[in-house]
Amino acid sequence: MRVPFRKPGKYSQMKSDPMMTKEKFADLEREVKHLKDIQPSAAVEVSRLAELGDFSENVEYQLAKGRLRGINDAIFRLGNQLKNAVIIEPKAGVSAVELGGKVTVFAAGKQKTYQILGSAETDPRQGIISQNSPLGAALLGRKKGEKFIFREVEYEVISVE
Repeated sequence: MRVPFRKPGKYSQMKSDPMMTKEKFADLEREVKHLKDIQPSAAVEVSRLAELGDFSENVEYQLAKGRLRGINDAIFRLGNQLKNAVIIEPKAGVSAVELGGKVTVFAAGKQKTYQILGSAETDPRQGIISQNSPLGAALLGRKKGEKFIFREVEYEVISVE
């Protein structure tokens, strides 16, 4: 079976953002531990199915091997992410918006609070945005009372935590 070759996309060569909180780091460690716990049973399943012979028509073998390959890939990817991680330490009593901090802004007649974290933890519905996002980058370094225009909307920084 031949797999089609596709050129890497625009975002496939981007480096992952190493910035994360202690909680995210602990979650990734738990996930790696879980994957390492299930890896041996997946390998045993592949070897059991390999004994049935005729790999070309053994669908169960192909699926089990794909599952094991996915587990190994996830362990490798998450291990690299943990190895390169930089823990965000939010500071108390800051005067400007920093990574890990919270900022409340007034824009378009609404008051919104954002927490600026690394790309791995973003959740815009919860008000968690990335430092690499356009709004996150525009907010970094802003001080309380400062006004700025972002995408034709005027923002005013109300508070910085």
